[in-house]
Amino acid sequence: MKIAELYGKGCRILEDAGVENFKNEARWIFESVFECGREYLVFNSSTEADESKREAYLEKIDRRARGVPVQYVIGVWDFYGESYAVGEGVLIPRPETELLVDFALDYLKDKTNPVVFDLCSGTGCIGLSVARNKPDAQVILIEKSPDALEYLNRNVSDSGCSNVRVICGDVLLGIDCFGLPKPDLILSNPPYIESNDIDTLQSEVHYEPVMALDGGSDGMIFYNALNDKWIAGCSAVAVECGEGQADSIIKLFSEKFADVYSVTDFNGIERTVIGKERK
Repeated sequence: MKIAELYGKGCRILEDAGVENFKNEARWIFESVFECGREYLVFNSSTEADESKREAYLEKIDRRARGVPVQYVIGVWDFYGESYAVGEGVLIPRPETELLVDFALDYLKDKTNPVVFDLCSGTGCIGLSVARNKPDAQVILIEKSPDALEYLNRNVSDSGCSNVRVICGDVLLGIDCFGLPKPDLILSNPPYIESNDIDTLQSEVHYEPVMALDGGSDGMIFYNALNDKWIAGCSAVAVECGEGQADSIIKLFSEKFADVYSVTDFNGIERTVIGKERK
């Protein structure tokens, strides 16, 4: 089977399975299997496909057609200009989460040797993006899930960053349980979906770990823990939140910070809540 025929077959399988972005996803999977760039498909369309790679490609196409997120099928995903290992057991990095990194790098630009926490860090994409772009920062990544920790440690190793530290622990226990220095900035994309809403999420999201999604009955359990057990003495905090949650979090964080506000994402949703300047 020629390269063009193989790619075409992948497209048809995904289209028949109802994958909306089937052409791009078939190409992304192709590039991951053949370890090539986009131009390879153009200049090698009439080349016979290697049999082992053909089988690997169609196996991955089949996984995607069965509903497995394309990020898990490929095994890596981009965030803030870098690639991160992902797979079942860890939350997939999303573009809107880059708002946390944008704020962090702006807030830290004039600070020397700041201490930064990335709580519920998952792949580590938030904290590692800060560590890469602010080399004098001490970045501490805290994650509870053993499955997520495997990807977190791999991504830390791949990053080459020497200014990060990984801790296995439950954020709900609070800072006093970890013996850590007071942070200058706390960042977090915690679980924030209301428990009763988990089953209503789109099918692909059901492949992601419930631990990384479930924020309790009102979606606020982690924000309450941050407010009660983490941010006292901290100069600033920035968290991601779900649609309709920003006002509640702003009210909560206003107990500790003088300047609390939200930032909207590219869909106009209040996606990030920021607190600065302690009272």
